[in-house]
Amino acid sequence: MDWLNTMKNAIQYMEDRLDGEIDVEEAARAACSSKFHFQRMFHMLTGVTIAEYVRRRRLTLAAQDLNSSSTKVIDVALKYGYDSPESFAKAFQKLHGITPSSAREPGVKLKAYPRLSFHIALIGAKDMNYKIVDKEEFEVIGKLIRVSCRDGENLRIIPQFWKESHEQGLIRQMEELSDMSDSYGICMDFDSTQEEMSYMIAIDRIEGALPTDWVEKVIPTATWAVFESVGAMPNAIQDVWQRIYSEWFPSMGYEHAGGPELEVYPAEDASDDNYRCEVWIPIKKKS
Repeated sequence: MDWLNTMKNAIQYMEDRLDGEIDVEEAARAACSSKFHFQRMFHMLTGVTIAEYVRRRRLTLAAQDLNSSSTKVIDVALKYGYDSPESFAKAFQKLHGITPSSAREPGVKLKAYPRLSFHIALIGAKDMNYKIVDKEEFEVIGKLIRVSCRDGENLRIIPQFWKESHEQGLIRQMEELSDMSDSYGICMDFDSTQEEMSYMIAIDRIEGALPTDWVEKVIPTATWAVFESVGAMPNAIQDVWQRIYSEWFPSMGYEHAGGPELEVYPAEDASDDNYRCEVWIPIKKKS
C-alpha cells in the first residue's frame, strides 16, 4: 500500500501543475524514490515517459479549454507550456488530428488522455526467479544505436536491431570472437529530457583492435538483481521486464541504482520455447 500511495502522490503532484512548471525531482520525492528510479518505473509501468504523459494531459486540457471557452489560442498555448502558436498547433494536431481552432467547432471529436491511476491487482501466484549478485566493473564491445522511448518505440526498434544483426552476420561474428560465450543487450545512457536511451548488442572485451564500426563501453561496479527469463524471444523477456517493475520493485525494499541494464543471452536458439536468458538490473537499498 505504501508504494501505491506514493505513486498516487506523484501523479497528484504532476496533475496539480499541468498549467505550470513540473519538477520531476519533486515528483520523484512524492513517490519516495530517486529521480532515475521514478522515471524508469513510470515508463515501464505505463509505456510512456513522464514527459509524454505530461504532454498528452496538457493537450487534453487544452482541447477542453478551447472547446468550452473563447480563450485565444495563443493564451491556451502559453498556459500549457508552449512558446508559440506554431509549436502548440503542431503538437495539438498530432494528438487530436485537428487544428486548435477547429476544436471550437460544434460536435467536433476530440481525444482525451485520462489521468493515470494505480491499483493493486491480484494476478495469481507466479514465481519470479532472481538472485542478488555483486560484480566488479567490466568492459564490453559491440554495436550501439540510439532509440526513442516515446510510445513504446524502443520495443519495436530493439527487436528489429537484433533481427538485422543476425541477418548481417554481426551475431555470428561475435560468437566467433567470444568463443561462443554469452552476448549482451544493454540499455544505457538514459536521457529523460530527450526521451531516449542507447541500446548496445555486445560481448565481453577481447584483446586486439576493434572492428571499425564497434564501440567500447565500461559497465560499472554494481549490485545486481538478476532475473531469469524462460521462453522465446522477444516476448518472454519483455514480459519479465514488465513484471520486474510492476511486481518485484513495488514489493521489495530496493530501487534502481541508475546505470546500464543488461540482458544476458546464451548462444542458443532464442526462438525455442525453453530458451533461458537473464535480465540484470543495478539496485540499491531504499533509503
